[in-house]
Amino acid sequence: MDRFDDIPETALAWHRAGKGAALATVVETWGSAPRRVGSQLAISGAGEIAGSVSGGCVEGAVVVEAVEAIETGKPVLLDYGVSDGDAFAVGLACGGTIRVLVEPIGSVMPEALLSDLVLARDARVPVAYVTGPDGRRLEREGHDARFRMDRSGFEEDGATFVAIHNPPLRLIIVGAVHIAQALVPMARIAGYDPLLIDPRESFGSETRFPGETVVQDWPDEGVRAFGLDARSALVLLTHDPKLDDPALIEALRSEVFYIGALGSTRTHAKRVARLQEAGFSEAEIARIHGPIGLDIGAAGPSEIAVSILAEMTRVLRKGA
Repeated sequence: MDRFDDIPETALAWHRAGKGAALATVVETWGSAPRRVGSQLAISGAGEIAGSVSGGCVEGAVVVEAVEAIETGKPVLLDYGVSDGDAFAVGLACGGTIRVLVEPIGSVMPEALLSDLVLARDARVPVAYVTGPDGRRLEREGHDARFRMDRSGFEEDGATFVAIHNPPLRLIIVGAVHIAQALVPMARIAGYDPLLIDPRESFGSETRFPGETVVQDWPDEGVRAFGLDARSALVLLTHDPKLDDPALIEALRSEVFYIGALGSTRTHAKRVARLQEAGFSEAEIARIHGPIGLDIGAAGPSEIAVSILAEMTRVLRKGA
């Protein structure tokens, strides 16, 4: 499955292949820096890269420093800003400043530690990579606020840096319809692992969704098997209560960060009435975004998909 956030995994693979590798992490930003704190770039000893620490304006300079760090086996802390001649030369002239920590794998970041990080990510276990005066370690407790906000950064001592590695975002779509054909690739580019659930074989065919994971179970069984957690979004697209409602009920009993259901205002009112009869409270039902998506005047499946992904992003980053 292709992903856009497999930077630690890539660094570990390069290291184990004998190429040498380093992880470069944005540890501080000021002004209009293009990437947030915690963003990472993996660099191999041959100069291969995966990920980014800027909008492309300092990567070349970071790669040069990282290859040297791999050779010397020592970490390096890099500063780039408009007042820095080297950074200006590579294009960071917009007033932003970034600080990047480069850690060679093996000599600085132990391979076993990186391996444990990769295993935690694969198991969908939130973990914090902590580096500071006391060394490097993984922690699963004590960073609740950072996990919730998906926010890496320095602790109050100004010397201990916490890099948050939350489980990859997931998107569960009930209804392998035309909108889903547009939404799946968009969501994948945005960093989601998508899953389609539709018991109707003609809808979820390989021809319509080449290479995608399509589960032909009843929706409630499908979401239970796949799992619903705080890093998951559920999108209901069938218009059919027999298919949508079972999955919706499962979602309302979970911690999913987003629930969206396709349909008009009238359709949603009927949905609300059914859920009230099923015993759900007003606050629980209010978690559902229906009609689904931001009101951007979307016309056609692709634009509706854009509006859905935009609303998911707003809820993820700014809350409901």
